[in-house]
Amino acid sequence: MSLKFLDLSFLLKKYAIRPKKSLGQNFLSDPNGLQKVIDAARLSANDEVLEIGAGLGSLTVLLAQLARQVTAIEIDRTLLPALSEAILPYPNIELIEGDILEIPPETLPLADGYVVVANIPYYITSAIIRHLLSSTHKPGRLVMTVQKEVAERILARDGKHSLLSLSVQVYGTPEITAVIPAGCFYPAPDVDSAVIRVSLFPQPAIPLQSIGDFFVLAHAGFAQKRKTLRNSLSAGLKLSAGEIDSLLSAASINPQRRAETLSIKEWNQLTQAFQDFKRKPN
Repeated sequence: MSLKFLDLSFLLKKYAIRPKKSLGQNFLSDPNGLQKVIDAARLSANDEVLEIGAGLGSLTVLLAQLARQVTAIEIDRTLLPALSEAILPYPNIELIEGDILEIPPETLPLADGYVVVANIPYYITSAIIRHLLSSTHKPGRLVMTVQKEVAERILARDGKHSLLSLSVQVYGTPEITAVIPAGCFYPAPDVDSAVIRVSLFPQPAIPLQSIGDFFVLAHAGFAQKRKTLRNSLSAGLKLSAGEIDSLLSAASINPQRRAETLSIKEWNQLTQAFQDFKRKPN
């Protein structure tokens, strides 16, 4: 079908909107860039969509033309008058003002298996993913527009993991579907962006009952990522070097390795060993 694109420049002028650097606002306005996000989402007429960071609605109205229902979240109250005007012709859009991190996914008017489409600052990407995927009300897939460098870190093709890549890959398989040049945004950021699609596993790679301990270990390991696991985990977990050595030995992991070199399978082994350690009497 032929999509109707929004005239973003009209809304910017009418409402005298100035993007806020503090919120990482860069509005995707170019039709080619918008189409890349739409293509990655692979929407059908029965899909329900959660859009995080609706902005001025340039993507929101396209999603509404393809999906059954769109729930759009926007944290910036000053954008709401323009956004409300943009979505007025689309009764299948529900607009919610707020911070997605403070909204329990279970309270959203969405069926299980909904599609997440998000254009978010890199520094909250990990938190949003965990917030959505640790919920009992889970999406079926995620499509995110992030800085290209961040997308490459999420994929960890070089074999070097980060807290961000683990936060994604424990829940699903990420792939970069397209690159969006900086000039497709207003204002243009300093770097290009990439569209990343995450196809979610039926169950996380780490057992649900162990996810909390997994993230405790991962945060400790990456807090001082240049140090060996013996040192970073000892500092982060407040345990002696000897206790950490025993923990790593139980997980069959060399204490001289760094956190970035561990596979998800090894993190799982370490998590199980950590849980066994905590169950031991003092």
